[in-house]
Amino acid sequence: MKIRSIATVSALGALFACLGLGATSAQAQSSVTLYGRAVAGVDYQNNIANDQGKGNGHLWRHAGNQWGTSLLGVKGVEDLGGGMAALFVLEGGFDLPAAKPNGADLLLNRRAYVGLQDFWGKLVLGKNLAISNDIWYIDPTGQQFIGSATLVRGRNWQGNDNGIEYTTPTWGGFSATVQTGLGEKTDGFTKLRKDGVSLSYVAPSFEVRAIYDVARDKDGKYSDLFLRSKELTLGGTATVFEDLKLFAGYQHLAAPDAPLAAPSKANHYWVGANYRITPLLTLIGSVFRVTQNRDAGNANLYMLGANYSLSKRTLLYASVGKVYNSEKANFSVEATNNNPAAGGRQSGTYYGISHSF
Repeated sequence: MKIRSIATVSALGALFACLGLGATSAQAQSSVTLYGRAVAGVDYQNNIANDQGKGNGHLWRHAGNQWGTSLLGVKGVEDLGGGMAALFVLEGGFDLPAAKPNGADLLLNRRAYVGLQDFWGKLVLGKNLAISNDIWYIDPTGQQFIGSATLVRGRNWQGNDNGIEYTTPTWGGFSATVQTGLGEKTDGFTKLRKDGVSLSYVAPSFEVRAIYDVARDKDGKYSDLFLRSKELTLGGTATVFEDLKLFAGYQHLAAPDAPLAAPSKANHYWVGANYRITPLLTLIGSVFRVTQNRDAGNANLYMLGANYSLSKRTLLYASVGKVYNSEKANFSVEATNNNPAAGGRQSGTYYGISHSF
């Protein structure tokens, strides 16, 4: 929905004020867009261990973010003349069936930034998703709960607060983004700071990407392999023919300051495909594998899914997965804390409906 007049924006002013979005005026060469997505369904997991790492629990629950998060946002652009434009994005994700926001930030937990763009590229200041989320482009599942985040325990889902981000123009298919997130600590510039760079080359039938990012702890160290660590991602896609798209990726995680009892390195690999059987139905298949050092074990994850479009904005989804852990690993089939006992297998499935606007 495009909003291009002072009268229209004023009519929606009360709504934006309630959302904390504060849109009250617009110029003739400005636009403000309200957008969002609503997702809900049902989720099931088996073989869930209790707090003592034992047991065989089963869980039926609502699916609010498993296929993709529900979100509500508003974005705007103002033409400043001479090719330059000002822009802003305000966006929050939420669990639709539970009617509550994702995480501790109550409203703008995904994006809240303002910036400028011109022939030299785009510069934005504020909160954004961490650059590691660019893995979305090379994940055959589109970053579902059973996907590229599962065997790294959500490491590539992080946000980036207090950020500064620059994106180049696209030159012959090549583009780059550089990002930093200030830790804002008085006793050290590196404490809690995040940095990253994402490089991509996109052609009509293929794309390749390289992403490197680091997330430091409160002491400026890399102390947790799946939270505060260094992450390198390489991968790409290839469209073999019009209806078949292939995916492959590799990740290396390193936390040199991790305790000796915890793994400090992991290698994560995947391959997958999207096959459009009809203009309405797309099938998804993928295989993921992770290996950890320090005798922490490994795991294999298998995923099958389907998206069926009822319209351009509404689709039905169904996904199923199974994880096989080695003797000392306990990865969940979904990117959650519902882990099986060490060495256990676990199955999961979720299905529902998504509507975008």
